[in-house]
Amino acid sequence: MAAAPHANPYAEAGVDTAAGDRAVELMKAAVRRTHGPEVLGGVGGFAGLFDAQALTAYRRPLLATSTDGVGTKVAIAQAIDKHDTIGRDLVGMVVDDIVVVGARPLFMTDYIACGKVVPERIADIVAGIAAGCADTGTALVGGETAEHPGLLGLNDYDVAGAATGVVEADRVLGAERVRTGDAVLALASSGLHSNGYSLVRHIVAGAAVSYGQHAGDFGTTWGEALLEPTRLYTTPLLRLIDGLGGDVHALSHVTGGGIAANLARVLPVGAWVELDRSTWTPPPVFHVLADLGGLDLVDTEGTWNLGIGFLAVIAADRVGAATAALAADGIAAWQVGVVGGGARPDGDFEQGAKGVDGGAVRLVGTYRAGTANDTDGAK
Repeated sequence: MAAAPHANPYAEAGVDTAAGDRAVELMKAAVRRTHGPEVLGGVGGFAGLFDAQALTAYRRPLLATSTDGVGTKVAIAQAIDKHDTIGRDLVGMVVDDIVVVGARPLFMTDYIACGKVVPERIADIVAGIAAGCADTGTALVGGETAEHPGLLGLNDYDVAGAATGVVEADRVLGAERVRTGDAVLALASSGLHSNGYSLVRHIVAGAAVSYGQHAGDFGTTWGEALLEPTRLYTTPLLRLIDGLGGDVHALSHVTGGGIAANLARVLPVGAWVELDRSTWTPPPVFHVLADLGGLDLVDTEGTWNLGIGFLAVIAADRVGAATAALAADGIAAWQVGVVGGGARPDGDFEQGAKGVDGGAVRLVGTYRAGTANDTDGAK
């Protein structure tokens, strides 16, 4: 009599290793497209390999690293079962932090934790990560998908990643390069990016709006509008740095904490900037959400980017060249302020964000009125 087949205790506990293997097979092609000759070993190894021979071209290479996630934006992706753009958001949160110091990204790894591995869903997420990596010149060299039954619901997941880049030591951007009189440029965002979604979800829930419901203001469903992918700035900014020959002094990625707090982090102590709200119109998504939540846009300035995804501090005489270069890369940019020195004006300024004892920044004036077609923010 044949022996009964042994049960798989891990499967009985809710972990499907076969589904994980299937997910890897589905994502392989997308991941490989991010690989150049510097990546060794292919997909599926215990560790990704990147040939450091590339660093020998630098006189004194400094490695830059960043790690982050996408936050509660994933809840909206889960609500409408659309997962092909959330990976691009992850690249924006991770890789675009590296370019702030002037570094060129080298490679990235990702981590996906889920309640149950659905191979097609995991493949969609990773395809989005791979697409973002390809757009930023970053090799996706490895990752991990972990199934956590009992900790996460069957359709729940979270994503995180880490990236490494390199910059020449004497080309690092930051507060020490900033000078009084420098111009501050705003680079338009594509929308909410990946910050402030706890407030977004609170507003939507309070208004009893379904993410699958059609939103007349956007011409799509609420979920599709709120999943607008993060604009990626790394490649255009690296071109800008190369093209302006040292006249880009500092960059700020507008993420958690809002516009003023993030700019303050890259200014020297004693420097101050007043950012003029009248130079741009926040895109419609911010107006619609604020109205729905009964909020004034000013009340959301520490939460949402309000149409500014990056800030660049540059030499005052290079504003025209910088805005033209960014426009050629499809990014609207405009001057929003000037770096001041000495005694600053009376009033409250943002300072000391994220533990950085940097400069001081505040927003002044009134946002420029616009129409439903004003989406790039630029004046």
